[in-house]
Formats: sequence, structure tokens, C-alpha cells
Amino acid sequence: MNHSAHVAAPFPPVAVIGAGPNGLATAAMLRRAAVPVTVLERAERVGASWAGRYDHLQLHTTRRSSHLPGLRLPRQCGAWVGRDDFLRYLEHYRAHHGLDVRLNTTVDLIEPHDGGRNAPWRVHTSDGTLTACAVVVATGRCHTPYVPPWPGREGFSGALLHAADYRNPVPYQGRTVLVVGAGNSGTEIAAVLSEHGARRVWLSLRTPPNILPRSFSRGQVAGRLTEFLPMAWRDRSSLLTQRCAVPDLTSFGVPLPRTGAYSRNEAEGVNPVLDHGFVAAVRSGRVRPVAAVEGFEEAHVVLADGTRLSPDVVIAATGYRPRLESLLAVPSVLDDAGYPVVRGPRTCATAPHLYFTGFTNPLSGALYQAGVEARGIARAVARGAAYGSVPSPRRPERTPGRKTDESTHR
Repeated sequence: MNHSAHVAAPFPPVAVIGAGPNGLATAAMLRRAAVPVTVLERAERVGASWAGRYDHLQLHTTRRSSHLPGLRLPRQCGAWVGRDDFLRYLEHYRAHHGLDVRLNTTVDLIEPHDGGRNAPWRVHTSDGTLTACAVVVATGRCHTPYVPPWPGREGFSGALLHAADYRNPVPYQGRTVLVVGAGNSGTEIAAVLSEHGARRVWLSLRTPPNILPRSFSRGQVAGRLTEFLPMAWRDRSSLLTQRCAVPDLTSFGVPLPRTGAYSRNEAEGVNPVLDHGFVAAVRSGRVRPVAAVEGFEEAHVVLADGTRLSPDVVIAATGYRPRLESLLAVPSVLDDAGYPVVRGPRTCATAPHLYFTGFTNPLSGALYQAGVEARGIARAVARGAAYGSVPSPRRPERTPGRKTDESTHR
């Protein structure tokens, strides 16, 4: 059945919050389904969070598996798409699909509408209030930088910044730098600093990372076909790949992980580290792995093994938080850690037609997942609008929860 003829006329638009890849992809799929949609973005451009990342950032998935639905990435971007090329792609994506994106518009609150069932949501913004038949929250899991509350950090005499504020290695030439966190951002930043003139680079890690060769991301398409296999089998295959393809760094201070990449991703939302020069930097001594950070004492950083370092700069590559609590005047849609209880095309019984996208970090690739969720949400919204079944949110009967949380210090 073709829903398009039923959707367009009497229904208010869907409000998509956030003009990053997930928000743009969802808006494009809604528009393809003839559902009116408005994208609200607090920044002055689309893909603002990508624009704020470091200059040498490249996607961790290849060009062919990184495009959004409805438009491929140009071949001239190369196999590994850089930050600036991806930003140009997002701008082109917006124009190609004719998306209504309202920039410089801050969303202050999303709440249930008191009126008719065809407009169950009110979105309060810096430009006024928008009524919407559905709301898609696409602000993402990397919304607000998180720095752990280390004891004594306020009195640290050196410079302390989050990886979100790091741009390139030039300001750190000739300086000693401690990078905290052994995820993809932390290992990449440490390797680049060591190559471009930092006098000394330490990398603090709490949990040994699953390190895989960069070429591993080329096998993600095949990896999606193994999702039906037992977790133990997939974990063993990832650990075997690491042991066969990556030199053992145990003697350099990076023990082999005991947990497989798939189990850790499911429990913590952590992806394996794809090697962009980190292994060579550790083996050459340019990057020195050290223990986890326990606190600060004036000019010193105290590590878990009792070691004290005196870096000029500490860069905390310690993750982000979604910070949705103040945005939603809706109970029971977030877990204790502040993440959506359900995501993608499903909604909570307490808040029908409130969708969340971009809050997972799957091994299949976040941009691939953006397309999966965009298509699913568009189908769900179009079905509800076509049959006039957009209900008003009702009060909760119980509070669901989720036991997992994003790791804060890898």
C-alpha cells in the first residue's frame, strides 16, 4: 500500500533534533516517504560536531560503507574519508535531498502536547514552539565531552583539556603530553603527537584495548553476516585476529585483552582500536603506555601504580555523554545512565512517536547503522501517519532501565 497520498496533507511535520549524519539521514528518508519534516540544529552548520573534531580525523570505515542512504560518497574522497571531505558530503546531502534545516535553533524542551492526537508533541526552541506529529532525537551519544572528576584536577598547574578541544599537534611541539584513554581518539592523538614534535608522550590506559589492523574495517560487511553466530565464536575470532595481525605489546605496557571485541562492544559500547600508527609508536618508544590516572597533585598526575608524572598538558580522551535529561519532559524514556531505553524504529509505551537515533556504537559501523535506523524510523512514522494512529503520550506504569553504561576511561 502506498502511504504517501495519506501522509502529506493534514499532519504537522516531524521534528528531527540535530543535523548530524543520523538526523540528516532520517530526514531524507522521511521526505522520501512524503512525510513533512523539519530539522532543528543549534549550530550554524550541519555536521557541527564533526567540524569540531581534530584536523587529521578520518572515518574508521571505508568510503563504500560510510555513505548515508540516497547518496554515495564521491570517489575523490579516497578509501579513507577525511573530516573536511565528510563535512562537504553532509552539506551536499542536505541540498541533494532538499531538507528543511533550521540552523542556529536551540531546542530547550520536548514535551507532550495537550491537544489533539495528530500533534502529540511540542518542541520549545529559541525561535518559538513547534508542534510535531513525531519527534526524532538525533543529538547523538557524543553530545557533551566528559572529563572524570579526578581528585585535585582543579588545582593542576598544567593544561587540562578534553580531546574535543584538541585540533592538531602544532601547539604541543616540544612539550610533554599525557593522553588519557586508549580508545580510537586517544591512540590516534598520541601517535600523531609523537610524530610531530611533542617532546614526550604518555598514554594512560585502564583496560587493555582490542587492537586490530586498520584493514579490519574493510571486512565489516562480511562481519555483518556473522551476527547470527554465537558471541563466544565471534570473540574468539577477534582475539585470534589481534594475535595474528598485531604485534604483542605486553612488554611495552599494553597487555593482551581478555575480553573479545564483540562482548566489550555489547557491554560497554566500546569499539576496537583500529591501528593508525599507534602500534609502531609504542614499539619505537615514541608513545609510552602508563597506568590509569587516579588524581592530580599540583604539577603532578598520580597514577594507579603510584607513579607520578609531570606533563605540561593532559588531554582527556575519556568519552562523551548524551545529556538528554534536561531536554525531555517525558518520564521513563531514559535509563539511569541517561541513554534512551529504546532506539531506532521502536518507541516506549509511555512516549509513542518519540524516536532516538545515533545512540549506539555498533561494530558494523555507526554510519551504516544511521541508514538502518533512518529507514526504520521513516517506515514507522509513515505507517502511523497514514492510518491516523498518532496517539498522545500517556503516563508511565513503570520505570524501565538498562544495566550498561558507556565506559568513561579506556
